[in-house]
Order: sequence, then structure tokens, then C-alpha cells
Amino acid sequence: MLITHDTRCALDIVVDLVNTAPEDDTADGLASVSDLDEFVRKHDISDVGSLSELDLSAVRKIRSRFCGIFAAPDARAAAVLINELVAAAGTTPRLTDHDGYDWHVHYFAPGASVADHLAADCGMALAFFVVAGEQDRLRRCEAPDCRHAFVDLSRNRSRRYCDSRTCGNRLHVAAYRARRKEAAG
Repeated sequence: MLITHDTRCALDIVVDLVNTAPEDDTADGLASVSDLDEFVRKHDISDVGSLSELDLSAVRKIRSRFCGIFAAPDARAAAVLINELVAAAGTTPRLTDHDGYDWHVHYFAPGASVADHLAADCGMALAFFVVAGEQDRLRRCEAPDCRHAFVDLSRNRSRRYCDSRTCGNRLHVAAYRARRKEAAG
């Protein structure tokens, strides 16, 4: 599957957005407008004006919808959620070449809210995965204490952890120690 630069950026954004959602023992990564502002700056999200509490509330709502897409049991369920998300954002595809990037497509209307911007661009990036029959690449980390979202871009679709250096390595070390302990009897 060919993934363009802007689609890859949108995938990175949606994964990071989903991973800001509070879990059992974690705090909300978007607890304030300043957190949202930091998120926007970190991801170099363009065409966003001053952010407010209304923006924060709207982004949290679409974040929960994106969480639903990552939890969707199959492509049909993901498609329904993506269609609703993208339609509500009022997508308006247009070509642009801003900020030193070559031509690419934005799916949000000029002047759209940050929530509509995220819903349109990230929703379309996820839609491309469903269209390509790759919805199963939208995953959650298999580490029992993590559950972060990620997109498996490995060739053989074998990635199991959000980060092999942390979650994957931690579980492999624990399994190794358990085998050594059992062998030592």
C-alpha cells in the first residue's frame, strides 16, 4: 500500500490523538487548551487559529470517535464510523502546496475548526486503509499494561506492540526471566 507523506502525517496525528485519551490509570493528555495547543504545534497542524475551550471539547469528542475506529471489529463497522466522522466535518477536498510541502490534498474547508480539520484529514487517512483492505493494521498494543493505538506498517503485518523498544522489549525480558527461573527450578 502506497502511503503518501500527508497520509502518513495524518496517521501519526490520529494515533497520537487516540493515545491522549485517558485509560484506566492515565490522565487525559488533552486536559487543557494549552495541551491542545501543544498537540497542534507538535504536529505542525496548519490553518488553525486561536484555540478555545470549545475547540478542546470538540477535539475530545472526535478523539472518542477515533478510538471507536481503532476498536472496530471489522471493516464495515470502521467504515460506518469513518463515514459519520468525515461527513460531520464537512469535507472539502482541495489541493495545496503550503509551508514548503509539494502538492497534497487537504480535506477540510479553509477556516475549519481544529476538530473538523482533524476529523476530515485523519478520517480520510483511515478511510484509505479500509478501502485498501488494511483495516486490521489499525491496532492496539498487546502489552497488558499499555493498550496504546498504532498503525502496523510492517510488511508482514506482524507488529504487536506500540513500541518494540519499550513494550515489546519489556515483555520479552519478562518472558526470558520467567523461563530462566523455571529452568533453575
